[in-house]
Amino acid sequence: MAQKAYARAGVDIDLGNRVKATLPKLLASTHRKEVLGKVGGFGGLFALDTAKYKRPVLVSSVDGVGTKLKLAFAMDRHDTIGQDLVNHCVNDIAVLGAEPLFFLDYIGTGKLKPHVFEQIISGFAKACAENKCALIGGETAQMPGFYQAGEYDVSGTIVGVVEKDRMLDGRFIRPGDAVIGLASSGLHTNGYSLARKIFFEDHKLRTSSKLPGLKGTLGDEMLRVHVSYGPLVQTLLKQLNRPAQDPLIKGLAHITGGGFIDNIPRVLPRKCNVEIRKGTWEMLPLFHWIAEHGKVAEAELYQVFNMGVGMTVICAASKCTAIIKQAVTAGIPAWQIGEVTKGNGVVKIV
Repeated sequence: MAQKAYARAGVDIDLGNRVKATLPKLLASTHRKEVLGKVGGFGGLFALDTAKYKRPVLVSSVDGVGTKLKLAFAMDRHDTIGQDLVNHCVNDIAVLGAEPLFFLDYIGTGKLKPHVFEQIISGFAKACAENKCALIGGETAQMPGFYQAGEYDVSGTIVGVVEKDRMLDGRFIRPGDAVIGLASSGLHTNGYSLARKIFFEDHKLRTSSKLPGLKGTLGDEMLRVHVSYGPLVQTLLKQLNRPAQDPLIKGLAHITGGGFIDNIPRVLPRKCNVEIRKGTWEMLPLFHWIAEHGKVAEAELYQVFNMGVGMTVICAASKCTAIIKQAVTAGIPAWQIGEVTKGNGVVKIV
């Protein structure tokens, strides 16, 4: 049979349909009872159970994984990328107290490679299932000539829900509150342009290089999956933030692009500062290496990288120990890394 004209132009619709035929099985693990319809419709359907909420507020976020994709291309490993994207989006709405409901993805590429597509979608499905978030739809675009050979881009949109009177907005934060750091697994999804320059351009390292203190290769460390703090956050909020009472967990910040310096102020009242004390948490070897060899000013390190802390929790000082214990029990190392002081809404690294 002669190849179709569109396929000769670089867009193989039949191949796309064959690859997508595996989706229903992959997405089954992410199913929630609120999901309506079937995979492949023009829109994903989700019937919010409004009886569960008094005043539900929908919370949405959209993001990508940036130049971490360059590592995936170089190592031809794509399963972690899907997990990174879901977990990043889950964390972005978790800081408002929101429970994730559903997720949609977008993949754009020049030529669809079945093994790459399947690994990415498997990552989406794994992370959605772990976060109890339904994967209800997406889009895969084949655009020959638009992307470099073997490359693609991904983005994702998440929608969650939170009770209006339990939404976290930082207004109860006061001087004397404690700041807890929840451990990251590595770079997560930010700072890769600078990290790649330091490792691969300035120091001529390879993804297969071994560095002191690293468990695997440099590539392995740089592809470590972005931690999801969503399930832990939901557990803590249910335990500590009671209806009709001032919250004991007062603010959360996802330490992404902008590091400590730009992210924590997003939840601070105007008359409060946060002081982060260096040396109060176990910094990962990858960050020690960057700090020692990267020739980056210390202030910039804390504005570009998470430095081993993927989320901060601002809480009543009396609950600091209990929250740390709960996090460690959930498998996430945690430390008190600072406190809230009087000020004007900035973060100081001391």
